[in-house]
Amino acid sequence: MNDNSERNLFGIEQLSLRSLIFGALGSCVITASSMYVALRMSALPWPTIFVAVLSMALLKIFGKTTNNEINITQTAMSAGSMVAGGLAFTLPGLWIMGIWKGSADFSVNFFKVLAVAIAGMLFGTVASYILRYRFIVNNGGLTYPIGLAAAETIKAGDHGGKKSIFLFGSMIVSAVYTFFRDQLALVPQVFAYKSTVIAWNSPMAVGMGYILGGLYTGVWFLGALFSNAFIIPFGPKLGLFADGAEAAAFKTSAGIGLMVGTGLGVLIGIVVSAVKKLLSQKGSSDNRIKADKRKIFSFGRILIILTTALAFVFTIAAGISVIPSILLIIGIFIVSVMAASITGQTGINPMEIFGIIVLLGIRIFVDIDATDALLIAGCVAVSSGFSGDLFNDYKAGQVLGTNPKAQLISQIVGGVFGTVVASLALFAIINQFGEVGMDTALPAGQAVGVTTMINGIGDPVVFGVAAGTGAILYLLGLPTATLGIGIYLPFYISSSVFLGGLIRFITGLVKGKSKEDTGTVAASGLLGGEGITGVGIAIVKMFTGA
Repeated sequence: MNDNSERNLFGIEQLSLRSLIFGALGSCVITASSMYVALRMSALPWPTIFVAVLSMALLKIFGKTTNNEINITQTAMSAGSMVAGGLAFTLPGLWIMGIWKGSADFSVNFFKVLAVAIAGMLFGTVASYILRYRFIVNNGGLTYPIGLAAAETIKAGDHGGKKSIFLFGSMIVSAVYTFFRDQLALVPQVFAYKSTVIAWNSPMAVGMGYILGGLYTGVWFLGALFSNAFIIPFGPKLGLFADGAEAAAFKTSAGIGLMVGTGLGVLIGIVVSAVKKLLSQKGSSDNRIKADKRKIFSFGRILIILTTALAFVFTIAAGISVIPSILLIIGIFIVSVMAASITGQTGINPMEIFGIIVLLGIRIFVDIDATDALLIAGCVAVSSGFSGDLFNDYKAGQVLGTNPKAQLISQIVGGVFGTVVASLALFAIINQFGEVGMDTALPAGQAVGVTTMINGIGDPVVFGVAAGTGAILYLLGLPTATLGIGIYLPFYISSSVFLGGLIRFITGLVKGKSKEDTGTVAASGLLGGEGITGVGIAIVKMFTGA
């Protein structure tokens, strides 16, 4: 499949017209289904493996193709999914709080949502463009399990042989098992003991844990044990907290604080590296200085400035005033560092949490009402989700040798279609079911959480101490993002992920590196199978209204 069928659309190596057409059309379908599943299931699995398989099938039907063309196509197809997630995880709060009702003022409200989605997409594009070298090219320590699994899927489809048997075999098993679980209810969603949920019945979680490995999942699980096996049950009994609610607030503040601390640690590392670079350049020739000055006006920097300015215009068009919009830009670039790091370490992108962090940070400096707060959270969530999706695609591209410029163009094309479809789908689905929130047909759990946390993030002292600790531990080389995720997320998710990491650790000890690599291919299939079935069920339900 890697023969002479490379394309060069617009003079850009590996970019083809059909990859953009298939990617844009696929983005419309995947985005709409993602909005549906995010509102109805309060969850959104990465569609990356699903669209990788779909792109492979479509391109092979229409003639010769390459791994890189497949990767560029799936980059566009998945682009709108996280736009839908960012909107679905935040903006339903406007209906939950009664600020927006039904289809009243649809034209005005739709434009606000569309403007927020476009701004978030543009911010995410700029952030990923700036940070790609640090997190993909120059930071091999980050796993990006979703992107790695996508690359393994595409490679197995190309090479065939033993790897393809392991990958597609595990993918089929995972897909069928997920169908039995989610559609036929023949197997449970979770495993419980005496009314206590202990593990998520998810092939995807186990596969993700295997790819992450023993270190990351071990730290993740330690965080889960600390919060769920000590803080919550024993904290009140030991007199550390007044009641269970206070213990839960501590857990939330500590978990989010550690994640924020990871981002701060990354930013400190960037600043330190920049200072060292400047100091090392002292005494350079005048020609070198002139060359550096000319770089200021390079195409890339001009593109960053213009795209950021355009995104700023869209935030103003959404009704967010000037000062909060400026603070929003600063906040987005800060949490984009966090999103890139956390997605790379864990495969999870808590985009609504980033939205909460930025809107609360803005409220320190300026007063904003509930509408602006939710619009800001939505913009941040879309930006974090969009850039996280692109980082996964960049990771797949690094493995496959895909041109990042072609991927960036593909992501933007898919993102443009995705923003329009996601905005329309949000109103269409809420209008269809009539109401949104807990105890309705559209629970929108993340949006409910954002709404309840819109005026505070728990204990500010705990949050601050955790953030400082997280920054220090990150600078010491420890995976603090996974520790924070473990503290924050429910125990049943952490235990399933840890099981995969434990299997990887034992396999490495018993059978050596070669078997470990084969296991990574099979684990990629587990991710893909559940993702394919989940997205497939969502698409069917979306069109049937089930």
